[in-house]
Amino acid sequence: MKAPTYITRVLNDFPDHRDLQRRQTLLLQGDVSRHAYYIESGCLRLCYNDDGNDITVQFFQPGEIVASLESFLKGEPSRFGIEAIVPSSVRVIDKVRFEEHMNASGSLRDFLFEALLTRLSDYQTLFLNRIMESPEKRYRHLLAQNPALFEIVPQHYIASFLGVTPVSLSRIRKKVEES
Repeated sequence: MKAPTYITRVLNDFPDHRDLQRRQTLLLQGDVSRHAYYIESGCLRLCYNDDGNDITVQFFQPGEIVASLESFLKGEPSRFGIEAIVPSSVRVIDKVRFEEHMNASGSLRDFLFEALLTRLSDYQTLFLNRIMESPEKRYRHLLAQNPALFEIVPQHYIASFLGVTPVSLSRIRKKVEES
C-alpha cells in the first residue's frame, strides 16, 4: 500500500532511518517489539521459527508498514521475527512517538486502520488458501497477485510462504511454465 502524502509528512517526524543488509534481523521471535518499520526500499518478511522449520508468514515491500502487531500494541513477546530479505531501507517508528501521532492525527488513524484491514484480509486469504487450494494454485495466485516478488525474493522464502519444500516449488514452477 502506497502511503498518502499526509502519511509521508508524518513519517518525516520519524527521522530514524536504517539501511539493512540481506538477512539482517529487525526483530527476533520472542523479543518485545518497540518499533514499527515503514519500508522505503527492498523487501522484508514476517517469519516464524517452528523448532528449526523457518516459515515465511508475509512479505512486505516499499510503501508498507511492518511490525509484530500483537507485540507492538500489547508489549508482549513477539511470536514472529522480522528480517530483510534483500538490502532494504526502512524508516523506524518508535512506539511512544507513534502513539503521540495516533492521538493527534485522524488521518494517520485512518491510514493505519486501512492497513490493518488489508493485513487482516491477507491473513484470512492465506489461511483459506492453505486449507482449500493446492500448492500449485497457491503458487499461481501469488504469481498473478505479485509477480515482482519472484524477481527479488529467493525461492526458498517463497517455498516456505507457500508451505512447500524448495524441491516441490521447483516442480510446480516447471509445470506452470510448461502449461
